Amino acid sequence: MADTSKIAKNLERFAQAIAAHDRENPTHTAWGIGLAPFDLDRLGLDEGEEILPGITIQADNGVTGNFRVLCDGQHDEELEEAEEEVVEAVATTTVGGDRSGDLERRSF
Repeated sequence: MADTSKIAKNLERFAQAIAAHDRENPTHTAWGIGLAPFDLDRLGLDEGEEILPGITIQADNGVTGNFRVLCDGQHDEELEEAEEEVVEAVATTTVGGDRSGDLERRSF
């Protein structure tokens, strides 16, 4: 069994993350917390265990030491929209100090 203070601190962080998620995404319903399998074992939790009302623990492929809020919404919509926008930038950089004939043009 894991140290009860570790469990208490993690439950507090889980509750804070759920509250932040629900506040920032009112149209999505949080239903779980995703933890790496190592963290499940370390904390002495079982997959599918309900740790907060309506919130269950699930094993996922996340990074050890981190957790994520699982919900029924799709958070990648904003990223897909951002990828559709294309921005072209051109910069001119002077190379070599004061020599007037030594300009190099670079495109980024």
